[in-house]
Amino acid sequence: MLDEADALLKTEKDLSPAVKAMMTMLLLVVRLLLNRLGLNSENSSTPPSQDLNRKRGRKGAKTTKKPGGQVGHVGTCLEPVENPDRVEEIPVDQSQLPPGNYCVVGYEARQVFDIEINRVVTEYRAQILEDEFKKRYIAQFPKHVTSNVQYGLQVKAHAVYMSQYQLLPYDRVCDYFAQQMQLPLSAGTLFNFNKNAYKLLERFETIAKKNLINGSVLNADETGININKKKYWLRTICA
Repeated sequence: MLDEADALLKTEKDLSPAVKAMMTMLLLVVRLLLNRLGLNSENSSTPPSQDLNRKRGRKGAKTTKKPGGQVGHVGTCLEPVENPDRVEEIPVDQSQLPPGNYCVVGYEARQVFDIEINRVVTEYRAQILEDEFKKRYIAQFPKHVTSNVQYGLQVKAHAVYMSQYQLLPYDRVCDYFAQQMQLPLSAGTLFNFNKNAYKLLERFETIAKKNLINGSVLNADETGININKKKYWLRTICA
């Protein structure tokens, strides 16, 4: 229809040049609008979530499967360990037993798997020696101990894991360390942890890029995120 209108406009001789120019401009605007309406995730960078009338999976569809593990499913469960970290002996309350002589013949064991969240402070004390001329010799601290008071490697690794892998906001990570560990941690410090981890991964990044470029197949994906009310795209490429 637009092509027919365009052809008629070119052959029409009774229209003034100004009217022809205006009609040509209107047809161009209509074409641009129609082309824009036809964009989707298959012919542009538009994400699938913004496709009109996109197919959605059925939620709450009925199934004949019973809840829980299915037949043939290999499940996982806790297995007892040979050397537990802590052992608590539970003696029999003999005051509740009938009179008689009793001897210990064994025990019945049950194990409880749990975790402990606590702060551990290690103080390094470098020995100082002094010779007969009052010259002092001080032992060398480990390479990672550079300040009088500092965060340890496990704190840094745990903070980076929660921030970059679990994708928790900076404030929530800081709240976690303050409430659960009694360890003050600022957003600026967490940023420095992430920055140092990024620098340490520079060599790995170079190797990964080289292997991806030389790979026979690459898988690509993208997702949108909002940063300061602006939309950005995160693109992932993997083998």
